[in-house]
Amino acid sequence: MVLRIASYNVRSMRDDIPALERVVAALRADVLCVQEAPRFLCWRRRRGRLAAFGGLSVAAGRRRGGVAVLTGPGVRLLHGEGHLLESFFPLERRAIAIAVVEAEGRRVAVGSIHLDLDETARRRHAGEAVRLLGEVADRFGALPVLAGDINEQSGQPSWQHLAERLTDCYPVSPRGDGFTFPARGPHKRIDAIFAVAGLSVVSCGGVEADPADLVAATDHLPVIAELDHRLPGLQL
Repeated sequence: MVLRIASYNVRSMRDDIPALERVVAALRADVLCVQEAPRFLCWRRRRGRLAAFGGLSVAAGRRRGGVAVLTGPGVRLLHGEGHLLESFFPLERRAIAIAVVEAEGRRVAVGSIHLDLDETARRRHAGEAVRLLGEVADRFGALPVLAGDINEQSGQPSWQHLAERLTDCYPVSPRGDGFTFPARGPHKRIDAIFAVAGLSVVSCGGVEADPADLVAATDHLPVIAELDHRLPGLQL
């Protein structure tokens, strides 16, 4: 089975909601990692509404930290949990949401993160996120996938830390130019999906959606990776 795992910073659903609904539906994701998920007034209801846009359900994610994992009917949810990451006062509190899913007998642990603009916090949280995801994956005999808004680009320290432990999916089988920010005139790739060997990358890149919707929905573009566990491991 080819799993469609996506990552999307939705800016707390503060922009054009109908446009966001159409983009989330266009993703056709089995698993959607969300950053800047609603975390204030009626946050559970709003996250449920976001999930419903793509025929998904909320699988994991605390209120604080603003990250969540949504899962669809094509996978079986085995477990969901969330962890706050180390505090760096007075910076915003960061977190990781992790869902373990199963498809055709193969288990995958998917984590959603949103790293800080501060480099010290970003580097510490990158290492913490990989460790926590790895612990959950080991506990369930699952293959780890980490997705999110990294807030830096390929080759910088936190990105490099992630890419040394998991494979940056986009360079393996790129689709499109890969740029995710800003949605209006994108020229940076700061959102990414990283996968372990054992999940082969069929493709990774943007979504086919109305360009006007992509601009109106939020300030980031989504990224989606098609991962196939039936093929040999990742080819680097």
